[in-house]
Amino acid sequence: MVLWLVASGYLVFQGFYVRAVADSVRSVSIPAVSALTSVMQERRLSVSYLAQQAGNQRRLVDQRQLTDGRLAALRAVASDALGNAPDSIVTRWQRLTEYLDQLPGVRSGIDSRSIDGSGAFRFYNELLDAATDLFDTQARVVPDVTATQGGITATDMFRASDQMSRAASMIDGAFGGRTFGQQDYLAWLDIVGSYHAGLDRAAAHLRPGPAGRLAALKSSDSWRTLVNDEQAIITGGAWQDGVPRSLSPTRARWATQTQQVSDQLLDLTVVQADEVSAEALSAGNNQLLAALLASALAASVAVGAIWWAWRRSKAIPIRLARLGMDASVMVDERLPAVMERLRHNEKVDPRAELSIGKDRDYGNDEIGDLAQLINRSMAVAAGAAVNEARTRQAGLLMLRGIARRPQRPLQSSLQSLEKAQNGADEKQLKLLFDAMHQITQGRRFFENLIILTGDQVGRRFSKPVPVNRVLLAAKAESQHYQRITLRGAPDIPIAGPAVTETIHLLAELLDNALAFSPPTTTVWVTCNEVRHGVAVEIEDGGVGMSAEALERANILLATAPTPDVTDLRDGKQIGLNVVAELAKRSGIRVTLRSSAYGGTLAIVLIPERIIAREDVAAAADAATERPATHGATTLPDTARRHEPRGAAPSRTATAVASPPRPEQPGGDHTVRRSAAVNGSGDPAPPSHRSATPHQERPSTPAGSDGSPGRPPLPTREPQTHIAPGLRDTPTTGVPSGGTSRAGRSPEEARDRLSSYQRGWAAGKTPPAGPPPVGNDDESVDNGGRDA
Repeated sequence: MVLWLVASGYLVFQGFYVRAVADSVRSVSIPAVSALTSVMQERRLSVSYLAQQAGNQRRLVDQRQLTDGRLAALRAVASDALGNAPDSIVTRWQRLTEYLDQLPGVRSGIDSRSIDGSGAFRFYNELLDAATDLFDTQARVVPDVTATQGGITATDMFRASDQMSRAASMIDGAFGGRTFGQQDYLAWLDIVGSYHAGLDRAAAHLRPGPAGRLAALKSSDSWRTLVNDEQAIITGGAWQDGVPRSLSPTRARWATQTQQVSDQLLDLTVVQADEVSAEALSAGNNQLLAALLASALAASVAVGAIWWAWRRSKAIPIRLARLGMDASVMVDERLPAVMERLRHNEKVDPRAELSIGKDRDYGNDEIGDLAQLINRSMAVAAGAAVNEARTRQAGLLMLRGIARRPQRPLQSSLQSLEKAQNGADEKQLKLLFDAMHQITQGRRFFENLIILTGDQVGRRFSKPVPVNRVLLAAKAESQHYQRITLRGAPDIPIAGPAVTETIHLLAELLDNALAFSPPTTTVWVTCNEVRHGVAVEIEDGGVGMSAEALERANILLATAPTPDVTDLRDGKQIGLNVVAELAKRSGIRVTLRSSAYGGTLAIVLIPERIIAREDVAAAADAATERPATHGATTLPDTARRHEPRGAAPSRTATAVASPPRPEQPGGDHTVRRSAAVNGSGDPAPPSHRSATPHQERPSTPAGSDGSPGRPPLPTREPQTHIAPGLRDTPTTGVPSGGTSRAGRSPEEARDRLSSYQRGWAAGKTPPAGPPPVGNDDESVDNGGRDA
């Protein structure tokens, strides 16, 4: 088969190649001679027109119209005929068309006389040289030697005809301009000698028909007259002051004789090219015929070989090779596909999927026994894969159950600790907050296991939560929250069903940033509203990640594949898997990049579809329509008791937004506490509280609705916390609303100013403790009781 393809392919290619070249000669080159004849005549008239001061332009215009018609016909034929021609011919044709495209511009220059005679003469010569190069290439690419020699001879004839026309054009210009300088004279001598030598050289290789016509031309009166006129011009030499009276050829006789000879030479060129192309087509047809006969013979041999091979197909080597190939497909393709389907809990029939030889018979001998052995081996492997899949699924279910069981005890512990905050002093409050913080982290770690098993966590919100509250909740769930600095966030709420997963996702990223950065560095969190949602940027000051590690992490975050237990190792690096799973569920896009400060930058894009835009508008309308009749609600006793000394009273008395309340048991204590402390035990400054405004409402006494509740909120009374000496305003010597300075000692004035400065500094200091959180028993809008 290979020998047949190589031999027949070569012969067929050669046959078609020869036919393509010969077809291009007959379809393009022969019609091109007619068009180029018009170009030669246009060159002659253009040079004559430019040589005269007031030449006759009418003949030149008519000749241009004739040339354009023939060139248009040539282009139409060449575009179809040269489609299968070799690249060398196509390249030469493109070069010729470039000159043809420049022809209208050159004509305009001739009409305006912005181009002189030598410039126009040079352009037309270059155009015809490009055509000669095309003809020469067509002649030389033909594989047939005889056809190649005939084509080269035809090209020599065309070249000689062109040179003869050039010499005639130069003398026409000399007659028109009445001058024939020495340089023009020498150039003319060179052209005349060249075309006579070319005709003599081509005469020896012409076909019989063209050779007889050339001999008849040279014996004609017009040829002898032309030669005599050329000898007279050679003898007369150059002239400067008009045409010499002794010059025998006149302008009219020269034009007539040269035109007749040029036409006959071009006819010889066409006849020579036609005979050569006919021989080339015949050679191509013969090669195609030989290729077909050889192909038929080789095909018969190939069919006989295939028939003999088919007769031997039941031999032992063939059967063994087939069995090996089927076994390879079974092991390399079918078995991995079945295991992958089992990994995704799909139903699989191992015996039907992994049965070799069910479509073919391997016989009843040893080869058939081997096929059955392979089938039994595949059945054992499939059984092991099924057991592995069942074990994996059972393990996931057990892991999910283990992770869910501590949820209620943890929730109860958080509620108990929150109740214990009432009446606790500052030191006890710090210990309670630390315990709540640790329990909250433990709850999140158990929730990681639930998420990795594909289940949902129990905490849910039905109402939107502002994004700044979500960020504060995520910060509170982080281990070293003191190192996290929030740079503010827009007042945009996130839809309630997506709040829990968003908090969990941000908390995992914050923990990751804290774990992989030095203990003395700060993790910065920036939140901005962008075109497609809200973007949260988490930037640490760690050592960063390599390009390969970043690429792997981003692929994991983008695809969120089902995690493999072997990849999780000891469970210390499951954060990215949890983030990827939560991002896939909520449609959040997480991307890791190298930070400009050397660490890692995590960009979290919260999409528009989980942002509750309509809730913001509704809240704004409600706030506008609701009459503001209530004053600022005071802080509860716990928060007021731990208020920083010297803090501005206006800040401690300002109402703040209450965090949302989860709708299911196991609510988020991270989002809601009554007060916040940092690692040192000092109360968090007021600037760390949420800035989301809510309309206050009057406090309700405990048990007013017949059910147990919290004690009523304390009512702020004027001058309660003012020193006794300052409660009464002096009536003499002091302006209204002022305070007497006469009874105040320098130490009191210093303490008063120091207290004012401490309050001012506390208002500008960024928060160091966890965000404010509240109690699960409170309603969604508690009038600003939570600080």
